[in-house]
Amino acid sequence: MKKLDFYIIGKYLTTFLFAIIMITAIAVVMDLSENIDKFIRHKLSASTVAFDYYVHFIPWINSELWPLFAFLAVIFFTSRLARDSEIIAMLSTGMNYTRILRPMLMAGTFIAALHWVGENYVIPHSTFYKTEFENEYKRKVKIALSNDVQFFIAPQQKIYCNFYRKRDSTLSTFRLESFDDEGNLISMMKAHKLKYNLLTDNWTASDYEIRSFDGIDELLLIGKGESLDTSLAIRPEDFIRHSKQMEIMTTPDLKDFVVAEKAKGLDSTNRYQIEAYKRTAAPFTIIILTLIGASIGTRKVRGGLGIHLAMGVSIGALFTLISKFAESFALNMAFAPLIGVWTPNIIFGLFSLYLLRVAQK
Repeated sequence: MKKLDFYIIGKYLTTFLFAIIMITAIAVVMDLSENIDKFIRHKLSASTVAFDYYVHFIPWINSELWPLFAFLAVIFFTSRLARDSEIIAMLSTGMNYTRILRPMLMAGTFIAALHWVGENYVIPHSTFYKTEFENEYKRKVKIALSNDVQFFIAPQQKIYCNFYRKRDSTLSTFRLESFDDEGNLISMMKAHKLKYNLLTDNWTASDYEIRSFDGIDELLLIGKGESLDTSLAIRPEDFIRHSKQMEIMTTPDLKDFVVAEKAKGLDSTNRYQIEAYKRTAAPFTIIILTLIGASIGTRKVRGGLGIHLAMGVSIGALFTLISKFAESFALNMAFAPLIGVWTPNIIFGLFSLYLLRVAQK
């Protein structure tokens, strides 16, 4: 690497770091002003708030904004290079335009790699601790209870329940169906109530009814007013959904969760698949926006930095808009999750190639 590479990489990374510090400081101040009364009411020390909350709040607040920070940073510092005629000086020596882009891509790739590690492994852990703190001192985390649920607990066993009551870990209107290899129903158990016993890790059925089928023959067992202990491959957690469940799961956990949900025969995994794909697509977004920002910023125009930043904000807003539309289509199953997540990158990747072709050289 030459001095030019270190110079451009240093400009990119310092501008990017400055943008992160400024936006993060504003976010922390706004959050502190909003919640300081709650911290005082719970008599929390400054170190507790700082290390138990804001240490995890900062990665969370930055996770979605890194691509935009990188985009604005590259526009800002390349515009200043163009304003001071440094780009013209580089090109006048016979230097190829792609030679100027190389250190920018190296810095963008470095930021993208950090973002990939953070999105997939670090930030979910930080979000978990942040959520735990909020649940205890700020606001209770919402928990969604499942109603009218049916799924497979084994390849040949399916359950149904009308409602799950978290207070006492009870399923109401429960039904267990078992099938043979040909898919024929061979037995069915119904229970008015099924309650989980934490000590024994089993379930107790009340007012149950068991039917067994053998061809045209049927065996009926009715336990009216009686109880029956049974072991099932289900737990209370299967009927509870954390409102921030996706955010606190690492990518391997997300993928395992999707596989487990599909094995149950559930089709509610779109949102989780989209989240997993987004964590891979976001780092590539940084590289694409770096190319777009460099193509815009290196052109010396009347109005200089102001025009470039206005173009940058407009393109960033358009990217966000297209991303939200594509994600919405994927959630509604009009697109496959992979296509919905990568569509903005494909569109703006082609756009970046066009801008590079017409960039001022």
